Amino acid sequence: MTGPHAPCCTPSGTPVALTAPAPVPAAGKRSTRGQVRLPGGGFAMGDAFGEGYRADGETPVHPVRLAPFHIDETAVTNARFAAFVKATGHVTDAERHGSSAVFHLVVDAPAADILGNAAGAPWWINVRGAHWRRPEGARSDVTGRQNHPVVHVSWNDASAYARWAGKRLPTEAEWEYAARGGLDGRRYAWGDELTPDGRWRCNIWQGRFPHINTAEDGHLTTAPVKSYRPNGFGLWNTAGNVWEWCADWFSPTYYARSAPEDPHGPDTGTARVLRGGSYLCHDSYCNRYRVAARSSNTPESSSANLGFRCANDDT
Repeated sequence: MTGPHAPCCTPSGTPVALTAPAPVPAAGKRSTRGQVRLPGGGFAMGDAFGEGYRADGETPVHPVRLAPFHIDETAVTNARFAAFVKATGHVTDAERHGSSAVFHLVVDAPAADILGNAAGAPWWINVRGAHWRRPEGARSDVTGRQNHPVVHVSWNDASAYARWAGKRLPTEAEWEYAARGGLDGRRYAWGDELTPDGRWRCNIWQGRFPHINTAEDGHLTTAPVKSYRPNGFGLWNTAGNVWEWCADWFSPTYYARSAPEDPHGPDTGTARVLRGGSYLCHDSYCNRYRVAARSSNTPESSSANLGFRCANDDT
């Protein structure tokens, strides 16, 4: 459950090795259901404020031009993921591993299911039986959370869903362009101030991490996918709530050699890009709810704050 890329955000690695890859679902007919069409164009990608973590590689700021594309207006919900599982019989990596990472304040499982803490991030607990249907452990379920983002999904699971849905995962450049909502060069999806007029605009941590969350934004863990306000492109929760998988392999040095037109990330790697931050981000240790912020994790990793949204070509 440890890894080189910010275990405070999402613990990486797997407690049990997988014996074989999950079956690949049949590709669905192309669909733009629930998506917004974006016109593409140019923008400045990266951190213009010098607030990023060096290991994340948020600089140099570089010009990128994108072709038009479609992207989901929200993260994929429990309800939509349940439809996928019902149609395909997909078993997530967390289910196949037999455990997944749960934040310590919300574990809901028998003592025998507590398998240990993540090295370097003891607030992450490896819980036997935690997966998308039981996000806090064996005693939990998603009743009343059908419109919350699905969690405990690996990059592999997200890719399988996207294939079935007739979609794909967004590239990192598409994700940042979409998340900015037309506000090029700004710190957040809504501007440069975290709480304009004293109002929270995203689901992140308030209080003293990792023991006291005052939940001033209304949520201890996930929020419904259409919480707060959408950005200028009509996308919801591109900051906080859950980390979102992107298609790209991760490299902290990629921005220095990124293609100027429709970049797709490095050709190879060991971890995939994550974007957007989560309900656990706090400026005392993880200021990654900024629109330029990056993180990463291994493709088979899962945790209670990992979700995704899909994209599509404009054809």
